[in-house]
Amino acid sequence: MSGGGYLIDDSARSPDTDVWFAMPPGFVPIPLQELMTAAHESASTAGPLSGLGPVLRLARLLLEAGVVHCCLGLHSDDQTDGGPLLSLFTLAWRPTEWAPRSVLAARAATAPEETEHLEALDLPCGPASLVQTRAEVPVELGLDAPSGLLQVTAHVPCLDGRRIAILSLATTAVEHARHFRDLLRDIAATVSFEDPIPSVSDVPDKD
Repeated sequence: MSGGGYLIDDSARSPDTDVWFAMPPGFVPIPLQELMTAAHESASTAGPLSGLGPVLRLARLLLEAGVVHCCLGLHSDDQTDGGPLLSLFTLAWRPTEWAPRSVLAARAATAPEETEHLEALDLPCGPASLVQTRAEVPVELGLDAPSGLLQVTAHVPCLDGRRIAILSLATTAVEHARHFRDLLRDIAATVSFEDPIPSVSDVPDKD
């Protein structure tokens, strides 16, 4: 069976890009900065963003946390009633003092009290770690989630050993923890700190 191709976002061609990764089908990018700019511009009027209070609060929280990329995921629940499952994918950077990448990955995996799952990853781009935790849903979001918020996080040290890429999947579907661990593990396996996209000149001509 041949899989579908990936769509390449324009940001992948930006000279400022320093990390590349592939998202599976079902994820839609959320333009956090654009949302906040639009909200600021329409703050004095009851514009089209007036009913998106929870979304704007989420965007503000993520930007304050240093998130540089965000996607909303829609998944099919194949285990129970087949209904939709929602998730939120984010990527952020965390600066760190230099250390070998294997050491950084091990440090990042130091288990906090709320850790439910912990594992080391050997990715194509190098060592990493994966941590699953449970947290309370921020009250600012106004979500009813009695079981809390499941968060699966991959810590992927950068090549220079001075930054760590933080890839996270968050969902209220806590009973599907294994599915979301597998999903984030697959995403993390596509991470590259060197441009994996061939230029036009690198693509061989077809006869």
